[in-house]
Amino acid sequence: MRRPVIAGNWKMYKTIAEAVAYVDKLKPVAGRARHCEVVIAPPFTALAAAAQSARGSEIKVAAQDVHWDKEGAHTGDVSAAMLVEAGATHVIIGHSERRRDHGETDEQVNRKLKAALASGLVPIVCVGETLGEREAGNTRQVLERQFAGGFCGLTPAEFSRILIAYEPVWAIGTGRTATPEMAVESHRIIRELARREFGEGAAISLRILYGGSVKPDNIGGLMAQEEIDGALVGGASLDVGSFADIVNYPRS
Repeated sequence: MRRPVIAGNWKMYKTIAEAVAYVDKLKPVAGRARHCEVVIAPPFTALAAAAQSARGSEIKVAAQDVHWDKEGAHTGDVSAAMLVEAGATHVIIGHSERRRDHGETDEQVNRKLKAALASGLVPIVCVGETLGEREAGNTRQVLERQFAGGFCGLTPAEFSRILIAYEPVWAIGTGRTATPEMAVESHRIIRELARREFGEGAAISLRILYGGSVKPDNIGGLMAQEEIDGALVGGASLDVGSFADIVNYPRS
């Protein structure tokens, strides 16, 4: 049985004080969740404070990016060891905004992923197609390329420690949402790729999150799908009440 994961990506929002206040409010309404894992991803500046505030609860803290080198002349970057020291347990890698804004490649995703694994972090690796790629009927080809490049050289044991977030880029911040059926189709492709590359056991245990304009009013329908193992939530995670409603989604 795959335990669901509900992760909130705050992007470039919230100061340290705002992050601490948020976590303090989240703990009583979602900090004891047993039906799913709860993860929040504050900006780098608030990472340590959020992790400290979350202590004693079930809330885990993720970073939004990581560099592949242990140290070096990389102005503005942060290493995996620095994230662990700040209290992070997870890290988002290859988000569509990193790919778009910073030209992040599948090769770089792969290097970051390996650095995260080596430091004991749980990678949340993002894959997904743009609107043009979907309209051209290239969703499968894009996922195959990202999977081949992003997970190259991993052992089945290493792959078993990874979460994958399918994010249809055309549904992020646009208010457009893939139907549960559309999301399931892409999740099945990803699971098929995992089966082909890493074996049946890896495919069965792989947790694939959906990340495209997830909100309280659509989380129930998404989580009712067998192929969807959680959500990577963007804008709706910035409000405590909204995120708590998503964490506490209706369950049969």
